Amino acid sequence: MAAPRSRKIESARAAAELPTAKTLIEHVYREIKAGIISGQLPPGVKLPIEELRAQHSVSSSTLREALLLLVADALVTSEGQRGFRVTPVSIAEFREIITLRKMMETMALRESIEAGDDNWESEVVAALHKLNLLDTRHSRKSLALGREWSARNHAFHEALLAASTSRWVRHFRRILYQCSERYRMLTLTVVDIRPGVRQEHKAIMEAALARDADLACRLLSEHIERTFIGFSKLAAELLPRE
Repeated sequence: MAAPRSRKIESARAAAELPTAKTLIEHVYREIKAGIISGQLPPGVKLPIEELRAQHSVSSSTLREALLLLVADALVTSEGQRGFRVTPVSIAEFREIITLRKMMETMALRESIEAGDDNWESEVVAALHKLNLLDTRHSRKSLALGREWSARNHAFHEALLAASTSRWVRHFRRILYQCSERYRMLTLTVVDIRPGVRQEHKAIMEAALARDADLACRLLSEHIERTFIGFSKLAAELLPRE
């Protein structure tokens, strides 16, 4: 009797370990999103269903579901019967993204400063410390370093806003953040991460921990704006010619 029971247990474990349709969709969604934000899937490029399906070893329906999630994130455009394409980039679009991101992120930061407790403060300090451990002087030459810095930078911004009570503000802010990050990652093909970022982060953190919401929000808004300024100076090299 023990052997059949053992087989049933093993079968149950194996079934539990099999990925569900939802987890497959989420996995493909994350992988393609990472490729778009990092620039490995360039702006405007067509996303061939069959090629991506084979690459990720999923069904066409799973891939389409993942791509539709990216359409909702504004990272992919749907062209009806012609399929999907990575959303193009432009100065005008980036200007709008930055304007809206500043609005959402400063709203969330103000809420976070008001509601944050000791745990929030310690998480902010820890996130900035981890970010500052990276030496960014050669980020342009190392895609891995650029990605790691981006991940830690995102973690710091998330920590700053973690105590915000508005789910919708944080939701839309995340969409805007990843759209703006795609533009920033494009600049890494030309220049390294600017040295002043470290000091900007420190000043934002100190103002936030001092509960000076007006100063913290002003510094954060200026910090985000510099991303647009940096990109606009390089736009001739980074944007496709008409």
